[in-house]
Amino acid sequence: MGIGSGIFLIVVGAILAFGIEPDAWSVVNLNVVGYILMVGGLIALILSLVVTQQRQRSHHVVERYDDRYPPPAV
Repeated sequence: MGIGSGIFLIVVGAILAFGIEPDAWSVVNLNVVGYILMVGGLIALILSLVVTQQRQRSHHVVERYDDRYPPPAV
């Protein structure tokens, strides 16, 4: 999940939690589902930010040798 998915889950959860009456559907309490989606979206948002931060911190070294010059002996 990316940052957009986390924000989407938070928005849908907020709509379900705060925009719908608690007794709108008798099978499932949509307010509780909304709170669960908001927590899941927050976790997804935090995890994607942590993973993005780790990717930015790492760097790659590419060593390229020409066939005419052998690599130095260590």
